[in-house]
Amino acid sequence: MARGVPGGYRIWDNRARRWWGDLYELCPDDLLDELNGGANHERIAALLRRHRILKR
Repeated sequence: MARGVPGGYRIWDNRARRWWGDLYELCPDDLLDELNGGANHERIAALLRRHRILKR
C-alpha cells in the first residue's frame, strides 16, 4: 500500500509492519496500480528497479 509521507510517498508492508523501498516524490501510477491490485511481488520488484534507475 502506498502512503503519503512528508516529501512524497512510501510503500507500507502490512505483513512486516514497516516501510519498504525508497521514498518517491511522485508516486508512479503503474506501481500504485500494482500495489492496490494484484500485488504480484515480482512485478512490484521490477517496477521498483525501473523507477529507481529513472530516479538517478
